[in-house]
Amino acid sequence: MIRRVQDRVRRGLPPASVASVTGLRLRPQEQHAAELGAYRRRPMFARIEADGVRWADGTFEPVDVILWATGFRPAVGHLAPLHLTSEHGGIRLLATGEDVQTAVTATADPRVQLVGYGPSASTIGGNRAGRAAALAVRRQLADPLEAAG
Repeated sequence: MIRRVQDRVRRGLPPASVASVTGLRLRPQEQHAAELGAYRRRPMFARIEADGVRWADGTFEPVDVILWATGFRPAVGHLAPLHLTSEHGGIRLLATGEDVQTAVTATADPRVQLVGYGPSASTIGGNRAGRAAALAVRRQLADPLEAAG
C-alpha cells in the first residue's frame, strides 16, 4: 500500500496520506473524543509574535511552544518560494533503491529533505526517512556538486 503513495510522489502528484491507504482508523476512545468536539481544526496562523501567534482575522493566542504536526497531511505551503512542486501539484522525491520510505530528497532541489512527506509519513517510515535525510545532508555538506548529480 505504501508503494501507492510512493508512486504518487515519483510522478509529482500530491501524496495521499499513508493512513488513507493503510486503513488506519480512530480507536473507540479517539472516536468518542471526536464526537465530543475535542479535535478542532484551525487554519494556519498568519504570523508568529513574541508571545504567541496571530491569525489573519486578528485573533491572538499566547503560546509557549509551536509543534508542527500535520497529522499525516502534507503541510508544505510554506515551501512555495522554493518552487519545488511539479506541474501536478506535488513535490517529486528522488527514489533510490528498493525502500520507498527513504525517498526524501526533493528532485527540484536536492538540498531539501522531506521527512514525513509521501511514503515516509508513518512512524516506521519516518524513522527510516530520518536516517536517509541525515545521510543526504551529510553528502550535501561534504560535496554539494556530487550530491546534486
